[in-house]
Amino acid sequence: MDWKHSLALALVGVMAGLFSGTLGVGGGAVIIPSLVLFLGFSQQSAQGTTLAMMVLPIGILAAVQYYQNGFIDTKAALIMAVFFMIGGYFGAKLATQVPEAVLRKSFAALLIAIALKMWFQK
Repeated sequence: MDWKHSLALALVGVMAGLFSGTLGVGGGAVIIPSLVLFLGFSQQSAQGTTLAMMVLPIGILAAVQYYQNGFIDTKAALIMAVFFMIGGYFGAKLATQVPEAVLRKSFAALLIAIALKMWFQK
């Protein structure tokens, strides 16, 4: 990996961190599209790489800020974490078997649906 590629990855990381800290988005909305569209990752590689980088140390500093300001429902977070692990396992098994084009289009459709719902919600 050359320094330009490393610098591009660092930029994606900083942008995702900024968006995550301010808007609560990062992996799905920033990192995965950046890796696919700008750095040539396959959809599966982008998803797997993003999940691997989001393991505990990544979110802890942002979570501490939210916790210190009373913005974390610990019980809800723990319940979701347990079931995220289960869903993540089976989702990864499925995603590695689906053709990349289908997975990429499904991902894009999900982002569009979420964006439309949020845009038109009162």
